[in-house]
Amino acid sequence: MNDQRINSLTKATSMPPISGDTDVYLILGDPIEQVLAPEIFNPLFACFGIDAVLVPVQVAQQNLHAFVKTAFLAKNIKGMWVTIPHKVPVMDVLDHSSDLARLAGAVNAIRRNADDTLEGGLFDGEGFVSSLDYFGIAYADKKVLIVGAGGAAAAIGASLVLPRATGNAAEVALFDPTSGKAAEVAARLQAVNTARVVAVSSSAPDRFDLVVNASPLGLQTTDPLPCDVARLEPHAALVDIVMKNYPTPVVQAARARGVHAEPGFEMLIQQAHLYMNFFGFHDIAVALRQDTRTIRQQIYPQTLLDESAETGQEFFATP
Repeated sequence: MNDQRINSLTKATSMPPISGDTDVYLILGDPIEQVLAPEIFNPLFACFGIDAVLVPVQVAQQNLHAFVKTAFLAKNIKGMWVTIPHKVPVMDVLDHSSDLARLAGAVNAIRRNADDTLEGGLFDGEGFVSSLDYFGIAYADKKVLIVGAGGAAAAIGASLVLPRATGNAAEVALFDPTSGKAAEVAARLQAVNTARVVAVSSSAPDRFDLVVNASPLGLQTTDPLPCDVARLEPHAALVDIVMKNYPTPVVQAARARGVHAEPGFEMLIQQAHLYMNFFGFHDIAVALRQDTRTIRQQIYPQTLLDESAETGQEFFATP
């Protein structure tokens, strides 16, 4: 039954009726036009007969705390997705958060508990690591450069150094142009991990096996590249988590050099079941763990779909 529901996603193109009984979920960001979560989760709600809707909301940083506190006064607002630049500062509003969220100092989901407390969860990093497995990009015992030190970067760094059966990164280096920002994240991650975690003074990719753009660079086509692609090691891989303007300039430049470069769409797909578990939609989570092919087709840009057809790469395999 779950497979049949997932396979019917492509038919769920219209928004289900919204009534006074509809549960409301918000996704907060600034900017907000780049988010893809509503394209995944609203059809899932419809397919599983759940009376809920996910709505994007643009909230300026200076209004974040007041907005979150006020929005949750509405009893039918059950939870929030969180995107840039709010993943770190929204922590101050929460009553509880997961161990991984506290380690990274960021969340990308907030739920209202039965006692009206607010609890945060963090899934970016686990989704990112699973996407590396999906694309066959090695990270165990490797040296990784993360460009950016915001919530997504901290989440990715935390998950890469987290001990796991498949291994963890040997070194994670963070670069951010804001003074002290990368150092603060590195110190927090290093304190509880055996892997080496450091802040670096530039985004030069020399000596790194994997380079991750976890900064906003690339949201605008006029942005500079997050690193000097000419200095990428020949064996290195690059992942750009920006999910807009695909293929982003840094992905294009890396591929032009023969470097294995991938976009960030898979990171979102691989954490979709974690979101659903967090918000209590366990049937959807089980279905997504069994089959993500249809939601992959739902959000991958046509250019990426065309690439898979040309190269013969199986983008639509189950996890």
